[in-house]
Amino acid sequence: MQTSYTLPAVIVTREEIPRRPRRAPTPRSDRALGIGSSSQLGGQASAVSAKSSAALAPASSMASQITVSGEDVNARPVMRPGEVLEAVPGLIVTQHSGEGKANQYFLRGYNLDHGTDLAIYVDDVPANMRTHAHGQGYADLNWLIPEAIAAMEVKKGPYFADEGDFSSAGAVHIGLIDRTVKGLAQMTAGSFGYRRFLGMDSTRLGDGTLLLAGEAGTYNGPWDNPDNLRKLNGLLRYSQGTATDGVSVTGMAYANRWNSTDQVPQRAMTDGLMDRFGSEDPTDGGNANRFALSARVAQSDNSGAWKANAYVVKSELDLYNNFTYFLANPVVGDQFHQHDGRLMAGANIARTMDGSFAGLPMQTTFGLQSRYDAIDLALTDTHRRSFLSNVRSDKVGEGSIGAYAESTLHFSDWLRTTVGWRGDYYAADVTSLFDANNSGHANATIGSPKLRIVVGPFNKTEFFFGAGYGMHSNDARGATTTEDPSDPGTKLPRSPLLVRTRGAEVGVRSRIVPDLDTSLSLFVLDQDSEILFSGDAGDTTTARASRRYGFEWTNHYRPRSWIDVDADLAMTHARFRGYDSDQAEVYASLAGYPAAQIGNAPGNYIPNAPTMMASAGISLGAKTGWFGALRWRYLASSPLTEDNAFRSQPTGIFNARIGYRTDKGWRLQLDLLNLLNSKANQITYAYGSLLKTDKLYNLCAANAAPAPVCAIGVMDYVLHPVEPLTVRVTLAGTF
Repeated sequence: MQTSYTLPAVIVTREEIPRRPRRAPTPRSDRALGIGSSSQLGGQASAVSAKSSAALAPASSMASQITVSGEDVNARPVMRPGEVLEAVPGLIVTQHSGEGKANQYFLRGYNLDHGTDLAIYVDDVPANMRTHAHGQGYADLNWLIPEAIAAMEVKKGPYFADEGDFSSAGAVHIGLIDRTVKGLAQMTAGSFGYRRFLGMDSTRLGDGTLLLAGEAGTYNGPWDNPDNLRKLNGLLRYSQGTATDGVSVTGMAYANRWNSTDQVPQRAMTDGLMDRFGSEDPTDGGNANRFALSARVAQSDNSGAWKANAYVVKSELDLYNNFTYFLANPVVGDQFHQHDGRLMAGANIARTMDGSFAGLPMQTTFGLQSRYDAIDLALTDTHRRSFLSNVRSDKVGEGSIGAYAESTLHFSDWLRTTVGWRGDYYAADVTSLFDANNSGHANATIGSPKLRIVVGPFNKTEFFFGAGYGMHSNDARGATTTEDPSDPGTKLPRSPLLVRTRGAEVGVRSRIVPDLDTSLSLFVLDQDSEILFSGDAGDTTTARASRRYGFEWTNHYRPRSWIDVDADLAMTHARFRGYDSDQAEVYASLAGYPAAQIGNAPGNYIPNAPTMMASAGISLGAKTGWFGALRWRYLASSPLTEDNAFRSQPTGIFNARIGYRTDKGWRLQLDLLNLLNSKANQITYAYGSLLKTDKLYNLCAANAAPAPVCAIGVMDYVLHPVEPLTVRVTLAGTF
């Protein structure tokens, strides 16, 4: 069943890249309502059974809007749960620091960090965390059970009134199954200590269905310092009726702990201090837990339909990271601890009515969305996970209300228009426990008009146009912070709580070639200049206005029921706008120290903004017998600094799968991840840091180098490698 979704424009906070100091360096450099989407996507039988192709949505209102079936998601060999999102054309998912941390996402020329401006919902519950300890929009999907996915609905761009915060680059709504056709018991064993056990089954209970799924996993990885990951995951769901006329109640529980090998500097490997899988700080890592309860109800009638959902989520995260090694603290190192404990609750309701205007068929939707987060936040300096000192600690209460209306008018069978408007109100109270000057109240309102036009079909071809305003929220702490928590004498500007984004898109989709769905979208996304809050430093920094434009070309070919072929290409031109005079001053202050100066010249390149991403794959197999898949994904070279002095190497990875299904319900499967044993990197950054073996380290320790130079350190490539060839064997049976 097709549903509608929404998208706004984009921003990126590179939490893993210590921000470059400006002027005065500081000591630490360091849906339609979420409601219908997965509700209407859910209600299917388990992905263990029925086959449905990942197809372009049959009644989409933009060329880039698609639906991907749960079975197609699970046909992909993946290294980690979050990589199922790579079923979204033009989206690449990486990991740079342990298997319990949120993934890093790339889409439409954005390095989205851990979720900034990519709105993700699972069963109508938002995954993105606002005012998060590690980064705004942090979206951890390590608690997702891929086998429980019914479908994913994908929308891109700020043209949908039902999409709000974090959706500027895109929105992904993941629906869960209501039942399994048969029970599933599955176990997987593989390289580097990988073990996973999964059980899932459903049964009739009263007038409905009770679904139960449980997962346990371990993993060490190829790292010199093993991840020692231990994960438990559970899902309990009761449902009645259908996605359009029914109810469901869902409970989830998740716990995880891990060590992490963070990104390491290139010079440490070149000098033989460590190999590609080494760690500068073996005590980095973390633990996380999440408990969620949600419910949804939907009903249709002669005049339309309505739907509502509500949720409450209790989560906790503790992260220990060291990205700059001995830059801020030359004695014990720069490890810091970020704590995020929150209770999140929300409710949404929407009503769709069929009617007419001037004798023309019209469908109108009104919706109301609300959310409140009660958050405990802490940032401390640590050594081997032991407390050293407080940087800042806050209690935050943040609430929002979003109202929207959208009307689709059918002028003829080949022309329809959709006009919408969305209004958002945000309010936050921040109590800074160690600096009352950084406490306060902030609120903001913003309105966003939307427009979409669909022309066709003509000869199985449709043309699309979309334009609109969007927005995203900033960390509430930035909206009340007035001074640097590490140096109260340094005054800081306050961040806006809400920031404007703008976008437009034209596209075409065609099925003129038998069995081939192809679409092409040209887009532009503008983002206002703003002040961003840095979760790693506890203060604010200025981000310039930017523009991104590019195209996405998506193809899906299914000539037979047992073969699927897809190929996608996305290219983007991304640049800051204007001249960065502050950075020019920083660059001048580093004169005479090329190790610190290189990469710090003013420029308009956007660090880590991907210029080209591509993927292709083929899946073969019927319900029984042999099956297999081969997938390739490519991330091109991208600038790592604003002056383009540092650039990443391209990354291309092949994953493969082969297996056999019996007519008795047994399945034996072999996954080969990084099939060609590529020595590429999951992620590459370029920023300043200090190792004790650096010449600059001794100069700074002796106060023999200028303060701006010691605040930057040695500019270098800092990377996290792709895991080597990884073998995983799965044995599964249905009952």
